Parts: sequence; structure tokens; C-alpha cells
Amino acid sequence: MFDRNKKYIFDGGMGQALLDKGLKPEGTLWSATALIYENFHQLVVDTHLDFINAGAQLIVSNNFGVRKRRFAQNNKSDYFEIANKNAGLLAQKAKDLSNKKVLVAGSLPTHGNTYQPDFFASDEEVSDIFFETAKTLNPFVDLFYLDVMSSAKEIVIACEAIKEFDKPVLIGLYFNDNVCLTSGDTIENVAKNIKNYNCCGIIAACTSPETADLVLPEFKKTHLPYGFKLNAFENIPSDFVINEVSSTNPVKALGTRKDSDFTPSIFKTYVEKAASQGASLLGGCCEITPKHISYLNKIL
Repeated sequence: MFDRNKKYIFDGGMGQALLDKGLKPEGTLWSATALIYENFHQLVVDTHLDFINAGAQLIVSNNFGVRKRRFAQNNKSDYFEIANKNAGLLAQKAKDLSNKKVLVAGSLPTHGNTYQPDFFASDEEVSDIFFETAKTLNPFVDLFYLDVMSSAKEIVIACEAIKEFDKPVLIGLYFNDNVCLTSGDTIENVAKNIKNYNCCGIIAACTSPETADLVLPEFKKTHLPYGFKLNAFENIPSDFVINEVSSTNPVKALGTRKDSDFTPSIFKTYVEKAASQGASLLGGCCEITPKHISYLNKIL
């Protein structure tokens, strides 16, 4: 059970870690490729275990790339439900094999382009997708994670769609280089919209440390547990849209920070400072590896 008074170490970037282990993405499916083809399933389990063994106490299911539109683009619509189910099953299997007290968060990704506020369906259709995904993941997860959301509207749609499952919801927000979501919504506005739902925390999702520095003081005002999943990309342009090149390996489009800029030791120093100032949800996203996470053990 999620404890709002506890500090948690998250995992890092599952998709990038899978690529490093040899996953060959198909089309724009990115990490979801590993959920469709059985020969990659053990790779998913092993990658979850790498993060758990490094010290992660809360892992996120590997279905960030499982989106209706993306599956339709790749002629894989029939695999949508089984891909989500496999994400839950494989995360649960890793948790069981670890024999450690680990929480599993079910990923509920945005249904537009990553980092962008607009989605490609009606509100009703998006609600149905959130419900369908949550229903499939529900037997395997301890909480739900709204994974890289860019608008208060989509957050409310998701929270309303999944409220009957009565599980805590962690809100992951994406920001440009300011304290607003890319939709223009403020943190204050988001906090007002989620106050009637079972939200257990709010984090800056797949964001740079520079942006996290700007938003963490605003998070503190919400009186919710807060923190971040940092990425180590060099830069995410404001008009960035996933295409076949970037979905095969986002680093090709977004670059990665130099090793001297974001070593595991530098990552640890940043996280320690944020934790000392009140952040309690601490972890990484793209390009944050199990080695980075292993440096966080002493923080708790």
C-alpha cells in the first residue's frame, strides 16, 4: 500500500534500458514491441529486476507506448489489450521474483503525442481508453500513474474514468521550461482539478533537472507528496513529435547529456538536495539507468 508519509525511489527509463539490452523496436511501437512478442518478455522482467535490485521501491509497468493510435499505425490494434495485460503480468512477475517490498504503478500514458496537450480522439473515446487500460492493469498494480500528462483536461478525464477502481493515482506532469504544462495549465489549476480524486502525489515527469528546479517549489504548495522522474535528454524542442526515427531510439532525435553533465554521482547529488527540501518521490525516466538508481540507496 502506498504510504504518503514515506520517501520512494522510482525506477528509471524502461524503454531506453530495453534498447540497451537489445530490444529491436518495430515501427513506432518503441518499448511496446517487447509486450507483443513473447521472445522479449524475459527482457522486460530482467529490466524491471535490474531497477529493483538497484534499489527502486516503485516500478512503472512498461506500457507507455501502448496507445490506440500508435497500435493502429503499426497494424497492431488487435494486440492493445494483451500488450497492457503483459505489461502488468511482467511487472508483477519481477516483483515476485525480487522477493522485495516493491510497489507496481500501472502506466496510463497520454493519448496524444508525448509532451503535447492535444489528443486524437473525442473526450468519450479517451475516457474509454483510460478505463480499458486501467481495467486490464488493475489486477497487477498497487496504484495508477498518469504518465507524462500535458493538460489538466486529460488528467480529469483519466481520474474520472478510473475512479471506480479505488486505487491511488500518481499524477505525472510534463512542463516546458517554465512552471506551466504545455497546455498552459498551471500547477495550481491542476491541483484544484484533482482535489476530489484519490491522488497520492504529483511529480514532474520525464523532465530536465532545470525544469524540476522551477516546479518543485510550486508542487510543495499543493500539500501533496511530490517529486520527479528526471530524464537525461539533451533537449526536448517545444514542437517535438514522435516519429519513426525518434520512436526507434529517442536519443537520435533528442540527444543525451554528456556523461560529465549527469553521471550517477551528479544525479545522486541533485536528488539528495531535492529530498532535503521536501521531495519524497525520487527517480528517473529516459536515459536514467539502474546504475543511476543504485546511487540513491543511502538517501533513504
